[in-house]
Amino acid sequence: MLTVTRHENLPADHPCAGCEIRMRTFCSVLDASELEKFRCQGSTGRLDPGRPLFHQGDPADVIFNLTKGSLRLYKLLPDGRRQVTGFLFPGAFLGLAVRDVHAFSAEAIEPVEVCRYSRSRFDAFVDEHPRMERELYRIAAHELALAREQLVLLGRKTANERLATFLLTLLKRMREHEPGADLIRLPMSRLDIADYLGLTKETVSRVFTAFKTTGLIRLLSDDQVLVLDCAKLECVANG
Repeated sequence: MLTVTRHENLPADHPCAGCEIRMRTFCSVLDASELEKFRCQGSTGRLDPGRPLFHQGDPADVIFNLTKGSLRLYKLLPDGRRQVTGFLFPGAFLGLAVRDVHAFSAEAIEPVEVCRYSRSRFDAFVDEHPRMERELYRIAAHELALAREQLVLLGRKTANERLATFLLTLLKRMREHEPGADLIRLPMSRLDIADYLGLTKETVSRVFTAFKTTGLIRLLSDDQVLVLDCAKLECVANG
């Protein structure tokens, strides 16, 4: 099992000292001097809701690290239909591609802030820092496992099972940083969720209502869901 050493203490004047997500992203394995050198390799950027970070087919020559906000990843099919392939939250990185162009689009759901690095400079830095390379490998393996779970979700699960699994996945992510949390924030729209789960918007709304009626969740607003019975929600997710 790989043991990752995470360097938490940074001088107050360090350029990354105020970063809220440093300990949950790939650069957490760097010490203060390495992190400062890495920080100097790139720049920061902001994005308004609805604006693209990149489009499907754009050159894949920049690596991004999401520091604030959330993104939707989607692919447009030849007939114009949209398949949402995932949602990214602070701490995620994206931009690595098998080919020289992006296979999907990334769009801001809410105000977004990113650190950005040219792919060539990023690759050169990683080559010089094996710990970072191992961390990126770990993250890539985790994303592959999630992709396989998504195939099962889309191929075999019912609408109720799909939405329950989706909510539990978000809850698990919340609890990694806030143990015992039971409030899920949903910055994405019901249509986004539908396009991610392979359902219609109407079906997603109907299942949310069913979960509310049976006492599994409480809908505080369109973007906040309180989980009332996690055990029963897990039973639904597992069929």
